[in-house]
Order: sequence, then C-alpha cells, then structure tokens
Amino acid sequence: MSSQAVVIKKSKLLNEEARLAYILLAPAVIVLVAFMFYPIIYVFLMSFFDTDKLGRLRSFAAFKNYKVLFQTKDFWTITGRSILWTVIGVTTKTLFGLIIALLLNIEYRGRKFARMLFIIPWASAVPISAMLWQWVYNPEFGLLNFTLQATGIWKNPPIWLGQPISAFFACMWVDIWIGIPFMSLVFLAGMQAIPNELYESAYIDGVNSFQKFFYITLPGITELIMIATLLSSLWTFNDFNVIYILTKGGPGGATDILITSVYKNGFEWLKFNIASVMAVVTFLILAIVSIVYAKIYFGRERK
Repeated sequence: MSSQAVVIKKSKLLNEEARLAYILLAPAVIVLVAFMFYPIIYVFLMSFFDTDKLGRLRSFAAFKNYKVLFQTKDFWTITGRSILWTVIGVTTKTLFGLIIALLLNIEYRGRKFARMLFIIPWASAVPISAMLWQWVYNPEFGLLNFTLQATGIWKNPPIWLGQPISAFFACMWVDIWIGIPFMSLVFLAGMQAIPNELYESAYIDGVNSFQKFFYITLPGITELIMIATLLSSLWTFNDFNVIYILTKGGPGGATDILITSVYKNGFEWLKFNIASVMAVVTFLILAIVSIVYAKIYFGRERK
C-alpha cells in the first residue's frame, strides 16, 4: 500500500471519528443552548427593553432600566447587604472549616464517626435544612427559645425571624451551618495529601504545633483554600433557598439580597426588565470576583 493510500485512509478514519464525536456531542450542545445560553442571552436583552407582564420584549429602552435601578436607594442597600452577607458568611465558613478540618485530621477514637456525622448538614437538601431551622427559630415552640428559657440564659428571647437584625443573622447562621462541612472536607483532603515526612522532620527539629500549621499545613492547602472560598463565594452570593424559605426576604425586606430581589421583581411583581437588570448586575459582580481570583491563582502558579 502506497504512502498516499495510507494518508487517505487515515484522513477518512479521522473524519469518521470527528463525525461520530459531533453526533455524540450534539444532544448536550442542544440542551446547553436551549436551557442555559438562550435564557442568559434573553435576560441580557430584556435589560435593554421595556417588557410586558409576560416578559415579552416591547420597545427598546437602551440604558433606561439601568438608570432607573441605579437611582433606587433600595438597590444599593440590597447590593451592600448581599456583599456583607457573602463576606461574613464565606469568612466564617473558611475559619470554622479550617479549625474543624484540623480536629478531624487528628488521630483519636471515633474519628470516622465524627467525620460521617459532620457531613450531614452539607449532605442534606438545603430546603430541608432551612425548614428544620425555621422550626428551631419558632418563637412559641421552637427548640432555640425553649432551651434559652429552660436554662435561664434568656428569659425573653426575641422573635428571631421577626426582627430585621436578628432575622438577617439567623439566616446567615443557617447558611454558614450548611456550608461549613464542605469547606472542612476540602481542607481535610488537602491536609491528608501533605506528605507525613514533613511533619516528622519538623518534629525532629523541635517545631511546635503552631509552627507546623503556619509553615507546613497552611502553605500546603493554600491553593485549595482559594478554590474553596471562590466556590463558596459564588454559592453564598446566590443563596436563594435559605433566605426565601426562612423569611421570604422579610421582615420589611431586611433580609433581601440580590438573588431574592431578582425573584420578587420578576415573578411576584412582574417587573421583568428590572429583574433582568439586577440579574445582569449579579452576573457582572460574580464575573469580576472570579476574574480576580483567577489572576491571583494563576499568578501564584507561575511563581
């Protein structure tokens, strides 16, 4: 067989493989376009149009919707609250996740059971966890107020979900409670990947526990911390379920963040153009955060 025939045969084979690959990928591409890319593009379009009560585009409004939203005081309040919600939530999850991962990494009896028990909040469905805490916070027969009164710690505890400040932090605690196990498991996996020889050498050199943590453990899981905090930031910023199930954004909008406000504007008040602008703003904020994280992460890898 001549070399030219071999080349033709290989070319046909590659073409057949490429054709098969396209056929296999086609269903996934169609689903992505229909249920992901098209809705995203349509939301961007709606932000520049006036819409009717069914979300249909009417007249081109240019940046009028953005101007209306940016001139609304509530928008900036909700945006600031969303950032505060994310910063406090992610910081707390990271710190407690790191502490718990260190405790779960120590050898002791019952460690496997402790790991299994600790994963329950994260493994449970978020709506179920939120509904559980809704019962715990109940002012009349909830476990929290009953315990505070029975032990004498607080004779007249507040209505946790009925007052602005307490409702905000009560929702935040539920989000943190759900998110800590994920951070702990990620950090624990990173700690167990660190070679034990490093700790043995440090022990021989007389290094104490704090020095081991700051010079061996922490540098060994720094990249994992960055990835985990990025994912947690994206999830926390968009945490709709916890707030909507516990308070629906109340009382008086005191627990609304951008994602719950998008839902209300779109599906309760039928202001699809304003809801789409808020969705675009949310997307841009998360995109900026992701780009900054990526630059820091890949900048570290180049060093």
